[in-house]
Amino acid sequence: MADEEVVLSERERQCLRWVEEGKSSWAIAVILGVSDNTVNFHIKNAMRKLETTSRTQCVVKARRLGLLE
Repeated sequence: MADEEVVLSERERQCLRWVEEGKSSWAIAVILGVSDNTVNFHIKNAMRKLETTSRTQCVVKARRLGLLE
């Protein structure tokens, strides 16, 4: 996936921005008006796209790649 550009959906970016603020999946779900399963779905998709194994690692990589601007 090195030369392939990673594209995150708007919802994936929203979830990662809240993770970056230290919010739990439950808190993000309340903020966005969705279920925590939905939040985890979007975070897991972002983690898969960025080839990371933790939420924190995913946020850091997304930030470094300029995907959360």
